[in-house]
Amino acid sequence: MVLGLLFTGLPFTFTALLGFLSLSGMLMKNAIVLVEEIDQQRAEGVEDYQAVIDGSVSRLRPVVLAAGTTIFGMIPLLPDAFFASMAATIMGGLAFASILTLVAVPVFYALFFRIKPPKKENATSGSPATA
Repeated sequence: MVLGLLFTGLPFTFTALLGFLSLSGMLMKNAIVLVEEIDQQRAEGVEDYQAVIDGSVSRLRPVVLAAGTTIFGMIPLLPDAFFASMAATIMGGLAFASILTLVAVPVFYALFFRIKPPKKENATSGSPATA
């Protein structure tokens, strides 16, 4: 959000504050959708670690497309004197935070539920020793 305002050279105005509030709602929705997908995968019997990976991968496209359409939808507001700060706030914040959501939410989910990657078996441990 701050980078969007700095990049465009726009001030933090009341409309930027409104953009920040709407941005927080969009990001919460993205996180809830991602966590819900992981929970659904786990409920279907998928191993926990794989559920985190599969849930994150399956939500990648919807989160990126929703963020992209919103970002591109804000472009016509940039020349407007009243809504330019709001548009820059939403565009910058959503671009950065969507990537952060797709990385941080699965990591924090795995940490919170103590989900660890499965141990890899050594390929030579199961075969008889050759002399």
